Amino acid sequence: MALGAAPGAPAAPDPAGGSPAQLLTELQRLHRELGEATETYQATARTLAERRARNKRLGTGLAKARVALAEGRDAAGQLARRQYQGVVEVSPTLRLLLAADAQGALDQEHVLRRAARDRVATVERLTAAERRASGLARQARAALDEEQVLAARQRAQHQAAREKLDEVTALVSSLSPDQLAEVDGLEAERGEEAGRNLVAAGGLSSASAVPTRRGERAVRFAVDQIGKPYVWGAEGPDSYDCSGLTQRAWASAGTGVPRTSQEQWAELDRVPLRELRPGDLVVYFPEATHVALYLGDGLVVHAPRPGAAVKVSPVAANPVLGAVRPDPDGPPVPEYEPPALPEDAREGSDTGYAQKAPPES
Repeated sequence: MALGAAPGAPAAPDPAGGSPAQLLTELQRLHRELGEATETYQATARTLAERRARNKRLGTGLAKARVALAEGRDAAGQLARRQYQGVVEVSPTLRLLLAADAQGALDQEHVLRRAARDRVATVERLTAAERRASGLARQARAALDEEQVLAARQRAQHQAAREKLDEVTALVSSLSPDQLAEVDGLEAERGEEAGRNLVAAGGLSSASAVPTRRGERAVRFAVDQIGKPYVWGAEGPDSYDCSGLTQRAWASAGTGVPRTSQEQWAELDRVPLRELRPGDLVVYFPEATHVALYLGDGLVVHAPRPGAAVKVSPVAANPVLGAVRPDPDGPPVPEYEPPALPEDAREGSDTGYAQKAPPES
């Protein structure tokens, strides 16, 4: 008996005639597209946050520039009033001729020259303040326009990710328990086979590698999160998405890594799969839309997808793109005892029902 589709979810294709292989292929396609939509949304959201912070700094700078401009105009006004009253515009020659004390007149001439220099400096400061205020105002207007464009793009990408998640939800909720079990079994079987093939082809070492001190901390943190649910966009401590888990694991070890799997792939040091050591990050799919943390012995820990929990899987459970290393210069620990895994660490499916929609924004 098939489970009913979630209210308001898009209609899913009728899976009744589909084989487990066909269903698995369709689910993997949808999950990959969901990953792409999620990565795009998160990258835009982060860029928008950075732009808003920059715009706030621009606003603060513009306010200070306007204060400086007002002070400069006030100083210029005082100079103009003094000149009008004849305080600083008497001819030096005339002042010397009229003076009863020549030395006193010369001293006064020095004071007047300094006043003239002060006038020039005041005008220069006023001109600079006007230029700075004008430039900051232009930057602030352009930054606001860019922020509005990014905000509109973020809303559209958020909607695209939500619609893709609804597609996954609709398909999974239409499957019977028997169909889900068959798909799960086939997925596990394919993952194990892909891992064996990777080792046989020399793409993955069968030897146990040793992590760095920080890599060991990242591994232990990730293992401690096993069983916590995948939640779209979550960064812990009670739930995670895939890159949220890897980022937090390495943050717990004192090393910052980028937020999304695409950025982790683009910005961290690449490492051959045959040189993997515990703590390295394994990135999946051509678009780098999924990431896991390598445990050793051909296993990874990851937050697979909506509806699933943080779990342990074969390294090749998804199509491997490559691997990156957050601490390429870290020395290996002299002794390493891998953390004990919970008995149910490998239980649970990558094809669970979606429990959490993309967050409102």
